[in-house]
Amino acid sequence: MTEDDADHPDRPDHPDRPMFPIPNQRQLAWQRAEMGVLISYDLHVFDTNRYSQEINRIDPIADYQIFNPQELDTDQWIRAAKSAGAAFAVLTATHETGFALFQSEVNPYCMRALNWRGGKGDIVRDFVASCRKYGVKPGIYLGIRWNSLFGVHDFKMAGEGSSEARFRENRRRWYRRMAEGMVSEICANYGELFEIWFDGGADHPDNGAPDVLPIVRRYQPDCLFYHNGQLAEVRWGGSETGRVGYPCWATFPYPAIGAGESAPEDIPKDDFRLLKQGDPQGKYWMPAMADAPLRGWGGRHEWFWESGDEKHIYPLKELVDMYCESVGRNSTLVLGLTPDSRGLMPPEDVRRLEELGAELERRFSSPVAETSGAGKLLEITLEENRRINQIVIQEDIAHGERVRRYRIEAAAETGRRTAAEGSSIGHKRIHRLDHTVETRRLRLIIDDSIAEPLISSWSVYHIED
Repeated sequence: MTEDDADHPDRPDHPDRPMFPIPNQRQLAWQRAEMGVLISYDLHVFDTNRYSQEINRIDPIADYQIFNPQELDTDQWIRAAKSAGAAFAVLTATHETGFALFQSEVNPYCMRALNWRGGKGDIVRDFVASCRKYGVKPGIYLGIRWNSLFGVHDFKMAGEGSSEARFRENRRRWYRRMAEGMVSEICANYGELFEIWFDGGADHPDNGAPDVLPIVRRYQPDCLFYHNGQLAEVRWGGSETGRVGYPCWATFPYPAIGAGESAPEDIPKDDFRLLKQGDPQGKYWMPAMADAPLRGWGGRHEWFWESGDEKHIYPLKELVDMYCESVGRNSTLVLGLTPDSRGLMPPEDVRRLEELGAELERRFSSPVAETSGAGKLLEITLEENRRINQIVIQEDIAHGERVRRYRIEAAAETGRRTAAEGSSIGHKRIHRLDHTVETRRLRLIIDDSIAEPLISSWSVYHIED
């Protein structure tokens, strides 16, 4: 934790804390980004077998020299992500095999061990350079909770007898030092990072897990931290469907979400309802992440490339729905992308990402009208009657989530009718109306709030489907 964190007024023990939580600058940037990608790459992309998480966490890859992406082009990855509208990209620098996609001085199971590029390749370096080239913010995913080569499973090692127990604890300490060393390498050697993502959550150091939070804060004070037993600056949205529930509040009752047995007891209840919806009375700012693999349609759910899975790329309509039910419900959308064994984003995936970016641009770039303001009543008056079928509202979340209940009225010949209503707005709330309304005057009425409402944008649209 940095001095800035310790002095942030959102901390519950801060003397100047407002009546309700507000985001820090890292969280604010992450929510304003709205959409990013997770690029998953590991040894098993090359082994021709169907990926199995259960197997992959236990069985090492027989021959790591199968890693041989002859056409690897991280520029192409980032161009594809940006074409969809992604503002940030996160790369799996290590995953469950434990193999590191960078030049590590502390982990021998890394790019140095490969014949590929004479052992001098560094995909993290190439990825970060491509992100900066195309104006996409780089982030890194570090899977340190499992390592099939070193026999690490949920930060635990085998060993039962007294001598084995000593060996186990020695190995655990050694692995902890190695994991902390890799975090230091990533944070110190690749410039400013947007997010560090620890898969499954790096456990609390009191439980013997690597102590990663101080390292990230030391080298990357502006980097979003997700997450361990001490802190989660964002939360998983409760499913891998790319959608969250409604309402979806950015506030949460706990400073961390844990993982598995370390999670608070009420988090998994009711199909992770707390993660999906948050808590309007929560003391901590912890917005939701909605994640889904692009190849997750029609019975498959692939974060890593598999040959012949092209038919499982989400249809464009589903992706637009996903966007509206994540970004449009006060969440940040993260799409999983999968470079193939050549080292390229497959052409089918690239086309769908380009289609998504073009469709979102078509739907949201040209409002019929837009306004902003403070207070419980905002009005839009048009020069003539216009057809409206989409409404977007945004709070100025730098000052917290203040709105608790609202409605939108449209003037009609027979009086006013309610076109939309809701509770949570947060960073963005998208209403796609069931029926087109024709009107020249609309009102946004805040029926309940915990402080003066601050609406940074209220826009209305007519979308031709």
